[in-house]
Amino acid sequence: MYTGRCLCGGVQFRIDGELAPIQVCHCTQCRQAQGTPFATNIPVEASAFTLISGPELLSDYVSSPGKHRVFCRRCGSPVYSFRDALPATLRIRAGLLVEPLNTRPAFHFYTASQCNWWPIQDTLPQYPDAYVPSDPR
Repeated sequence: MYTGRCLCGGVQFRIDGELAPIQVCHCTQCRQAQGTPFATNIPVEASAFTLISGPELLSDYVSSPGKHRVFCRRCGSPVYSFRDALPATLRIRAGLLVEPLNTRPAFHFYTASQCNWWPIQDTLPQYPDAYVPSDPR
């Protein structure tokens, strides 16, 4: 089990089960939504996610057709995203998790739109566009 929270602590959640590998996204929307050179996301089955507190603080922004970004409207922390086409999968922002993680980054995707001021310096696989894993999580 893992727990997570937004910056102000108003939104708190639990994830039951082990975590999938971290996905590092370099798309323009993730960079703009995070204010960072990339986003670190962990796909989680919605059934394994429990909101402990703060449902009234969550706001949903549709950043592109079918893509929802959910954030705390008090502190602005991005909490997760999901797609209408895959409603059972949430992409939790890895930086919100409290406990040390056993999982690690697995790959970079949307590297064709990565920023020019933060070079990728690891040996993880890189995909210029979307990565479509065999496991649809």
